[in-house]
Amino acid sequence: MSDSATLTDPLAEARRVVDAAAAAGLPLRATGGVAIAMVSPSARQEPLVREYGDIDFVAHSADAEDVTAFFAHLGYAPEEEFNVIHGQRRLFFADVENGGRQADVFLDRIEGCHKLELRKRLELVPTTLTLADLLLSKLQVYKTNEKDLTDSLALLCDHDLSDDESGISRARLAEVCGSDWGWWRTVTIVAGRAGEYAAARGEELAPARERIDQLERELEEMPKSRRWKMRAKVGERTRWYEEPDEIDHDF
Repeated sequence: MSDSATLTDPLAEARRVVDAAAAAGLPLRATGGVAIAMVSPSARQEPLVREYGDIDFVAHSADAEDVTAFFAHLGYAPEEEFNVIHGQRRLFFADVENGGRQADVFLDRIEGCHKLELRKRLELVPTTLTLADLLLSKLQVYKTNEKDLTDSLALLCDHDLSDDESGISRARLAEVCGSDWGWWRTVTIVAGRAGEYAAARGEELAPARERIDQLERELEEMPKSRRWKMRAKVGERTRWYEEPDEIDHDF
């Protein structure tokens, strides 16, 4: 199979891409729903199984030119105008062999309702972002949809909170949520929604519900920074999250 032969199955294609990046010495990790399905068997079976379309990755902004050349080598077409304008933060590519399926590459951080800084965390584990960062990337979406909830629950069904990156790192959760009240508030709210969603689906998701209970205790008990406490005094009187713009594509 040539390097440019893209695969129809998004999970297989994501693995092909990250394996090729590793072979090329290019730090690139999968994120998003596809990455969660790669590390969580519960995402691939009922009641949490879902279809996947686009594939998301994270790379270093310093490698933006190499990332562009790499995806071209693998058979992807760049969205030229977007990449010229935004190419130090984010890059878009299309898999023209599979209906224009999008590969979305975040650079250094994931910017959504909150900023998830990843520059120093990209190479902690192979293939995907760490479990904690995958979970945070989903729990930071304030206007949550069903995909965000099912992806979060798949992680929580299969992975314990832990003291290192082998599970969902408590230290990482505290680093992000204990220093930023806005992050903490959104994660607290969305975790509650995930718990309600799981409870409505019975005992199959009991492990996730138990870990949500643990997560909620962690959020309450983790040390809080002075900045966190100052922002907490303002509370919800001022909006604490961004509303990401929808991006149109020209593929």
